Amino acid sequence: MCAVVLEEYCGSVFWNSSYVEREDPDLPVCLEQTVLVWIPLGFLWLCTPWHLLALCRRTKDIRYMSKLYIGKQLVASLLFLTAIAGLAITLGEDFSPSQEKPTPEKNPMVYYTNPVIYAVSWVMVLLCQEGLRRRGSVDSATLFLFWFLAVLCDLFPLQTIIREALRQGEFVDLPRFCLFCIAFGLEVIALILSGVADISPEAREVVKKNPEAGAPFFHRITFNWFNSMAIKGYRQPLVQEDMWALNEEDTTGYISHHFQQFMQIEFAAARHRYQKRLAKKQIKTSHNEAFINGLSSGLGKGVSQDVLMMDDRGKKEDKKEKKTKKKKEEENYPTSWLIPTIYKTFKWILLESAFFKLLQDLLSFVSPQLLKLMITFTQDKSSYAWEGYLFAVLLLVVALLQSLFLQQYFQRCFVLGMKVRTAIMAAVYKKALVVSNDTRKEYTVGETVNLMSADAQRFNDVTNFIHLLWSCPLQIALSILFLWQELGASVLAGLAVMILMVPINGLLATKARKFQIENMKFKDKRLKIMNEILNGMKILKLYAWEPSFQAQVQGVRGQELNVMKKFAYLTSVSTFIFSCAPALVSLATFAVFVGVSSDNVLTAEKAFTSISLFNILRFPLAMLPMLIAAIVQTTVSRKRLEKFLGGEDLESDVVRNDTSFCSAVNVCDGSFSWQKDGKPQLKNVSLDIKAGRLVAVVGAVGSGKSSLMSAILGEMHSTKGFINIQGSLAFVPQQAWIQNATLRDNIMFGSALEEKRFQEVIQACALAPDLELLPGGDMTEIGEKGINLSGGQKQRVSLARAAYSQADIYLLDDPLSAVDSHVGKHLFDKVIGPNGILKDKTRILVTHGVSFLPHVDEIVVLVDGVISEVGSYNSLRASKGAFSEFLDTYAKEQNNNKNSPKSESEHGQGLADEDMVPEGADTQPDSPLEDTVTTTLKRENSIRRSQRNSSFKAAGNGSTRKSENAGETNKGQRLIEKEAMETGQVKFSVYLQYLRSMGWGYTCTVFLVYFIQNIAFIGQNIWLSDWTNDAVEYYNITYPAGKSDTRVGVFGALGVVQGLFVFLGTLLLANASVAASRILHSRLLNNILRAPMLFFDTTPIGRVVNRFAKDIFTVDEAIPQSFRSWILCLLGVLGTLFVICLATPFFTIVIIPLTVVYFFVQRFYVATSRQLRRLDSVSRSPIYSHFGETVSGLSVIRAYSHQERFLQHNEITMDENLKSVYPWIVSNRWLAIRLEFVGNLVVFFAALLAVISRDSLDSGLVGLSISYSLNVTQTLNWLVRMTSELETNIVAVERVSEYSVIENEAKWVTDTRPTENWPEAGRLQFENYKVRYRPGLDLVLHGISCDIGSSEKIGIVGRTGAGKSSLTNCLFRIIEPAEGRILIDGVDISKIGLHDLRNNLTIIPQDPVLFSGTLRMNLDPFDRSSDEEIWRVLELSHLKEYVTGLQEGLQHEVAEGGENLSVGQRQLLCLARALLRKSRILILDEATAAVDLETDNLIQTTIRKEFAHCTVLTIAHRLHSIMDSSRVMVLDAGRIVEFDSPSSLLEKKGDFYAMAKDAGITQAEITSL
Repeated sequence: MCAVVLEEYCGSVFWNSSYVEREDPDLPVCLEQTVLVWIPLGFLWLCTPWHLLALCRRTKDIRYMSKLYIGKQLVASLLFLTAIAGLAITLGEDFSPSQEKPTPEKNPMVYYTNPVIYAVSWVMVLLCQEGLRRRGSVDSATLFLFWFLAVLCDLFPLQTIIREALRQGEFVDLPRFCLFCIAFGLEVIALILSGVADISPEAREVVKKNPEAGAPFFHRITFNWFNSMAIKGYRQPLVQEDMWALNEEDTTGYISHHFQQFMQIEFAAARHRYQKRLAKKQIKTSHNEAFINGLSSGLGKGVSQDVLMMDDRGKKEDKKEKKTKKKKEEENYPTSWLIPTIYKTFKWILLESAFFKLLQDLLSFVSPQLLKLMITFTQDKSSYAWEGYLFAVLLLVVALLQSLFLQQYFQRCFVLGMKVRTAIMAAVYKKALVVSNDTRKEYTVGETVNLMSADAQRFNDVTNFIHLLWSCPLQIALSILFLWQELGASVLAGLAVMILMVPINGLLATKARKFQIENMKFKDKRLKIMNEILNGMKILKLYAWEPSFQAQVQGVRGQELNVMKKFAYLTSVSTFIFSCAPALVSLATFAVFVGVSSDNVLTAEKAFTSISLFNILRFPLAMLPMLIAAIVQTTVSRKRLEKFLGGEDLESDVVRNDTSFCSAVNVCDGSFSWQKDGKPQLKNVSLDIKAGRLVAVVGAVGSGKSSLMSAILGEMHSTKGFINIQGSLAFVPQQAWIQNATLRDNIMFGSALEEKRFQEVIQACALAPDLELLPGGDMTEIGEKGINLSGGQKQRVSLARAAYSQADIYLLDDPLSAVDSHVGKHLFDKVIGPNGILKDKTRILVTHGVSFLPHVDEIVVLVDGVISEVGSYNSLRASKGAFSEFLDTYAKEQNNNKNSPKSESEHGQGLADEDMVPEGADTQPDSPLEDTVTTTLKRENSIRRSQRNSSFKAAGNGSTRKSENAGETNKGQRLIEKEAMETGQVKFSVYLQYLRSMGWGYTCTVFLVYFIQNIAFIGQNIWLSDWTNDAVEYYNITYPAGKSDTRVGVFGALGVVQGLFVFLGTLLLANASVAASRILHSRLLNNILRAPMLFFDTTPIGRVVNRFAKDIFTVDEAIPQSFRSWILCLLGVLGTLFVICLATPFFTIVIIPLTVVYFFVQRFYVATSRQLRRLDSVSRSPIYSHFGETVSGLSVIRAYSHQERFLQHNEITMDENLKSVYPWIVSNRWLAIRLEFVGNLVVFFAALLAVISRDSLDSGLVGLSISYSLNVTQTLNWLVRMTSELETNIVAVERVSEYSVIENEAKWVTDTRPTENWPEAGRLQFENYKVRYRPGLDLVLHGISCDIGSSEKIGIVGRTGAGKSSLTNCLFRIIEPAEGRILIDGVDISKIGLHDLRNNLTIIPQDPVLFSGTLRMNLDPFDRSSDEEIWRVLELSHLKEYVTGLQEGLQHEVAEGGENLSVGQRQLLCLARALLRKSRILILDEATAAVDLETDNLIQTTIRKEFAHCTVLTIAHRLHSIMDSSRVMVLDAGRIVEFDSPSSLLEKKGDFYAMAKDAGITQAEITSL
């Protein structure tokens, strides 16, 4: 019916099959005039409204018209004219009066309508292009596609007209033909123009920074805009500066803002649901609550160590109880709001990517159908040749479309993953800034960083593949449907085999996960030990304990490798199953198909169509279980993130800012606690501090001084009362918090630089001399946690930051405790005191320094969290209350110890820091630490001082900003060298090194085995193609019965052989890689333990840990896997090419150019991608370190209200990282599109050559070669991926071996060994001893000569950097001499082995370092002493009653870094260590900062008594402790200035006298001593 109407409309035949059933097919004219015209124009009319909208909107007037725009409009106008001309011709023919005789019939309708439709369309095009210009778009995808369709559809009429003209020898309708050709030419020009970007001048700058913004449609779909980066990356290694700017919608700020908006809505709804749920449960749980509360308030009190331990145990049991109640108690926070938030934020990308995935899935089923047609075509010799060419072209078109859609889908998914990660990371950071102390206490810094890294990454990985949830089932369903058509019910046999595989795979996967969890346990354990070894390296060296710890690590590593081996064997089983699967599936199906009835003959089209369908099926079946496992893991992450992000915020209403109050700080009857419902630490506090006054807060340890500071900062929960503050705050915490930035940035802390004020602050805070020592002055970069500053310097920088900030109120939490007495005095006079630079500000000073109290305006005395008295110094003195007690306690100490502002009176020994108040560096791990959430062991101050003395330069991991004159950096000036980032290609020797570690025998066998497997695979398929030819041979003849059995049998056998060989290869490879892992790790460990101390001082610990963590992990797991995949891929590709060449030998000609193209693309990609990966990991670490820094300095940031600035800084660091992640994603797509194009050409040529030589080919081979080539695209893609992954991963071997060849220190044991009981006398002689820290640096000790007799007691004093600690380092040969020697009992120490030397000396170091393990292990790691001896030394070091009080006694587990012991107890343990070693020479590096007077006295008495017969060298910081020495050595700048008994030195009135005077020690006191 329709056709009749159309025929009348055109005046000719619409469709007749005779047109195509001939050698040279053509389309009827009517079809060309209607359908082919309507297709492109219909598309245009559908898309126009969207463009016209831009014209309706009032947009800013864009005057600028580019030449390109004018060209486009011109072409459209000319086309409009051609349409009008066409209409004119028709009208002229029909109505022209000048014709001789009127024609009987007029032109058909179509000649009127088409020009009119065209004319309207061209006007539309004109309007669309104007709309684009107004919108400022670069180009339009719809217009490009429209022009493309128009040109494509016009090709058919063009060839029809030309063929007609050739047949007749002339053009029938010349005017129309000319117009058509003109229009066609203009359309081609328009197509070219629409593919060019039209960039306005204002957009040019943007495009320079980000080419994607100016990429036209064609470049966007082929990722051509990435070319410039690929070329640049190939020419030279990319650096961060080469990265392009991000698109607005990819920046952290933008993503985070949108995410937060949806998050607030979703979270509010979730909280509402949660409260409803709570209300129901409230009645049930009130009983439980009471129990748990009682427990937590018990923890809140200042309880002694033993009780805490018991409580911990209680908590553990409580946890067990909780686990049983887990389901009920599980979700005590609002849940299931994170996923909806993510969905709503990124809804559009999700939908777009789903659309592309759907198209791609549907297209993937077209190829097998085309393959079927192709095989039928080769069998049917009567069919026309053009059909074959058409199928070949269609195969190419389908493959190209599939590639384009797939890459667009991937691009969107990966970008989505990136955005989700960014949103989560930003949210975690933002939350961390406002989180309350309750929530903060539940997470260590490590755990919070983990939320940011691991959990966010999990979300990233899952979102990449989230669409497979619906796409896999769809693919499975369609495959089964098509297979059913081919083979009927026998498909079920193959399907059954596949479905059986799923539970087997699932079983293996759960088993594998179990192994992996076990493996992670060992890994964590090993890394924990490694971390401690590296942190306590100095101690290990001083005590010669390396072998014990090496054995520990090797033990754990052994267990880890065993688990790895099991895991590898398991993997090889699953690989066996996976590689057998396709063979088994096709075997089952074909065997059943042939066996069911003798009529069923396996033809080529059936066999190869089903095989290509089975290939499609393999992917979703393999992916689904993996995806589900990943989703399960993500659920865990989701819960953790929801818990953290839904945690309580800091109460913002604790501190008010009401201006009506007349005083600066007002506390009205406030009680404050750390836990929300805990017992208050401060009770009924009322304070009224007038502006401009200096108020001191004093009290014993644990009386709540630091808590008062925290309360004023609003960090505590207020149970009643309120605080009012007028003006801005500045806060100096007890433990200085230093950022990894320049010194100047640390002091300015975000304020603008005012040179005069800056210099004033530097002078006042006594930082000027330090700046002279630092090589970059105030531009010196400070390492993480202020690693290259001493404790005192950190504290002064922290004070300078406050002084510079020009706040109104200063909270100073004991800033004077970490500095020497004369510096403390200076700071008080110049900064804090009545004449300091802060004299007009309100200052609240927590202090223990009695000497400062007479100068303050008011004193607040705290006793157990209650203010006992307030008043001036004299009035309190007179009232004889708590204050005068406090003074009396201190005055006794102060008299002989004026220079120790940090003396504190304590009741009961060793309970120094036990109270639950953040007080000092060490606290119970579960108390809310004031900025010391993780107290990491600082590197030895001493080494640092000496280094600073020799002008070391320190930089964090970042780059060092050089000061102006840093053109010529002195040799060895930088402390921490920037980590070498490998660039360029990985050297071949690295691969060889890995293969060598695996063993050559293994390597060759593995290659051989895999090669045989590949041959079996090809053999099996050739056998199949031969089998399908039986269908032609036995056409209409009964099939011989035995023959089908043979066919099935051989087919099956080859399949099994293939599986077995894969299994064998994988097993061998597993063994080999475990061997390689073992060798590489033990080499690394061996060498690191033998590296000199200098190496650890110039290398950040993180960098070394990274070698043991990430790089060893890569060597263990990633390399074997990528190595295996790489071999399989390579052999797969070679096999495919071989089969195609076998079928169509001409294909060899095509291979060469394709290989060249492939090689170039691959080289460009690998160079760029590798570098982008490196940049990604380099730019990722600043995110985490900045985050860690933020978390540990939280109260400082909040006190100064700098949250906003830190948020912005975080956004900048994250954007820097995204700048390398985004191009990396694009680089993968760029590569894939190009490789798939190469792969698609392989398919096309395989098909084309099959058509050309179809007469000489049998259909089986055609099927074989094309079904193989359909697979090649994926394998090619994988091969490049694997090559680049292998290259990226092999870098780990390079990095590990880099640290396996560090220069070692001297031998541990040499041939010259001292006698058994050396040193007997303990006599020390220094002979002109000179030493420098590194070649090229200045001397630290300038020719020390002295003679110390047996059992003399020597005190060593000197200002910071005089070389006191260097002296001890020399005794232990931590640093080797430049010249001169040291003799101990006449033995030259440089001639004997290090362990012989170090085992016979004993040191009690400055920082008490403990290792996690038992108490016993900490005292005696080699198990050399009996328990009796150990108990004896514990008794001597006053720890016996503490240890007997512990449940496990000597087996008590010490936490990492000894965190569950107080500093005093740790120091006493170090004393016990020294007592246990019983050596004749003892070196005491006096610990000032850590120990209160009481512990100090204990230590001193024990030493005097127990080491009476030994030679003792004491490095003193408090002079009173060495006043009873036999002699005192005064060092200055590496030389001995004075060396005599204390009394003679005081009489001499030299350097020592000056120091003593500073410390307030008089001649009289000495005599009394």
